[in-house]
Amino acid sequence: MTAAWSLMLLLAVLAWVLVVGQADGSMDMGPGTMGLGLPLFLLLWVIMMIAMMFPSVAPVAVTWVRAIGRQSSGAVRAARTTQFVGGYLIAWTAFGLIVYGILTVTGNVVESHPEAGRWIGAGAFLLAGLHQLSPLKNMCLSHCRSPMGQLVQYTGYRSGGARDLRVGIHHGLYCVGCCWGLMIVLIPLGTMNIAAMAGLAAVIFIEKLWRLGPVFSTVVGVAFLVLAALAPFQSWLLPGLEQHAGM
Repeated sequence: MTAAWSLMLLLAVLAWVLVVGQADGSMDMGPGTMGLGLPLFLLLWVIMMIAMMFPSVAPVAVTWVRAIGRQSSGAVRAARTTQFVGGYLIAWTAFGLIVYGILTVTGNVVESHPEAGRWIGAGAFLLAGLHQLSPLKNMCLSHCRSPMGQLVQYTGYRSGGARDLRVGIHHGLYCVGCCWGLMIVLIPLGTMNIAAMAGLAAVIFIEKLWRLGPVFSTVVGVAFLVLAALAPFQSWLLPGLEQHAGM
């Protein structure tokens, strides 16, 4: 189990190194997709998700390895765990397609109407805040915090080809449902804003693993609502939307 933990965390560290390297100068590209086509954007998005999500999803992956059982060889366990992680990333890649569309529209709007950026930013914070306080957030967060019950069901009922891949996709969709609001705030803060990414990764980790995670999630939601109220009047809260306007 220690090897699985170590591998997941090592991949997260390597992903952070790649993201930090790519972020150099990316914020100067202004709002939108940073000039990236869809394939390159999705590749970068997957690397970002590995960096931000793997520390909090590692316990689930380790639990799944335990559920597979010790009767399997190390190679089989590694292959099945890889399928689980791959399915998890497929779910986040699908969400990345939506993010790409949103960023494309956002970049076009802000380029034509720079003042719209403050309202887009306020809307993103408002949406994130409302999501943090919503029943959907609570349901998905409950799953992410206590996956054992679901994993037992997977073991009992999820049979057939590519079971582990389908299990990973299923868990990944819950994770997207839990965290999509947090990802939305990268629109006003900057898609490649390393400080924002690190802060959100910490929020996700605390929400899922701390004893008072649900309470912390509510506090974060209230903070986003406050930022939504301030955003139209405080441009410094919107670095991801102001760069283009100043060019």
